[in-house]
Amino acid sequence: MSHTRLESGASTVPTTPETESKPQGPFDHIEHELNEINGYEYTAYNFSIGKKWWVLTVVALCQTSMNFNAAIYSSAVKPLNEHYGITRARDGMAGFLITYAFGCELWAPWSEEFGRWIIMQLSLGLINIWQPLAACSTSWNMVLASRVLGGFSTAGGSVTLGMVADMFDPEEQQYAVLWASFWSCLGSVIGGICGGPVEQYLSWRWNFYVQLTFGVIVQLVHFFTVPETRSTVMLDRKAKNMRKQSHVNVYGPNGGKSLRERLSWKEIKKTMWRPYHMLLFEPIVLFLSLLSGFSDALIFSFLESYGIVFGQWNFDAVQFSLAMFALLIGYCVAYFSFFPVIRHHNRMRKNGDPTLTPESRLWWLLFLAPLLPIGLFGSAFVVTGPPLPWIAPLIFAVLIGTANMAIYYATIDYMVAAYGGKYAASATGGNGFSRDLLAGLCAFYTGPMYKSLGTQNSTFLLFGVSFLVCIPVYIFYWKGPQVRGRSKWAEKVKVEQEKMARVRDEIKARRQQLA
Repeated sequence: MSHTRLESGASTVPTTPETESKPQGPFDHIEHELNEINGYEYTAYNFSIGKKWWVLTVVALCQTSMNFNAAIYSSAVKPLNEHYGITRARDGMAGFLITYAFGCELWAPWSEEFGRWIIMQLSLGLINIWQPLAACSTSWNMVLASRVLGGFSTAGGSVTLGMVADMFDPEEQQYAVLWASFWSCLGSVIGGICGGPVEQYLSWRWNFYVQLTFGVIVQLVHFFTVPETRSTVMLDRKAKNMRKQSHVNVYGPNGGKSLRERLSWKEIKKTMWRPYHMLLFEPIVLFLSLLSGFSDALIFSFLESYGIVFGQWNFDAVQFSLAMFALLIGYCVAYFSFFPVIRHHNRMRKNGDPTLTPESRLWWLLFLAPLLPIGLFGSAFVVTGPPLPWIAPLIFAVLIGTANMAIYYATIDYMVAAYGGKYAASATGGNGFSRDLLAGLCAFYTGPMYKSLGTQNSTFLLFGVSFLVCIPVYIFYWKGPQVRGRSKWAEKVKVEQEKMARVRDEIKARRQQLA
């Protein structure tokens, strides 16, 4: 999931006694270039608190609908196999999630250039266009094509987290990132909960019609209620209006350049490659993304394995879906548990406490991450079926859900704090790519693993992997500064963070000027 930040760093033009003596018009503080500092009031940073949170909620719901599409499909696997006489309908889940991983990174640079609103509309529109291809399909290949095209069309977190950065100052983003992360996680669970009734009471084609209905609703709400938030696009538009209305010689960040002049394919390729490069060669990004990816893959493994596990208690499709509420409860527990932590961080930041390092964002995860292996270890003893009660695996599923939500949010929050600016965009992009890719790959191994090893041994195996991927959290909490210091990106990140600090100071000054 790609993340973007302030990148202008432009400075205001100094005044002279001559300019100070002139009558001050509404745009006299601007000369030549409108930027995020002298044009602060024209950016999404200046939205009211209510407007910011409405925009964030709608975009988070768009993200929810995309993850909903990934999860609810699992309920169509069995009916599709029966209808088309195949055994590989599960490939549709893998096809969507794997292409989703690449789609997020492909969309991200274009939202920087053309704006968040149009890219989100294009993404939602394309996803909705491909749904009838599956719903009205006459062959399995049409369904698979719909899923693959839908995955590539999904912008997802790359735009959602970018909009968080558009509206909230770096020091105010934790609650916003937590909210967006919460709804992103909910999408998978809501899809699982809704899938059972659709499978039991409706034709498999309705699986795709339900996805289409949800997608159209959020697209319409987004279309009519969400404005543009990308500062460069907003400032370019404002500068154009200024030139028309007041005949002032002012241009936005793109300086009146044509599209051909603005688009640098070399820069676009570099931007697209950077998340993968950091994922492969940056230890913090690599190991925390593996943890986050494994945790997300586990949720999709649950969607695949619940039929096997709870089939021992003779659950039907609706009861399988209701079992997903355990994960939902876990997500809510994790979400609210971060409130006092963020409040404490904000208080430390306000007081200028030097101990508030990026690694402090991992502190609460030290206690919540172990719930993942603990939940799996406990599950291994209770997934064997009767005479044990069916509620026993669900109790441990609450722990797993709590850990999953905490891991997703805390790893993103840490990467934003550790890398700052445009490098945070690439770091969190690598995290999102890992989550979607590993979740997609789990469709290939979950069923065969549970059938060949059995429910208990499979769960013990997942416990072992979860124990290993949690270890880096503790290493980075205590050794994070040294790891970051040895990074090949260390100097670049330092320069970027110093630049961001200057921009923040200038924006604060401008905000006080407007007050």
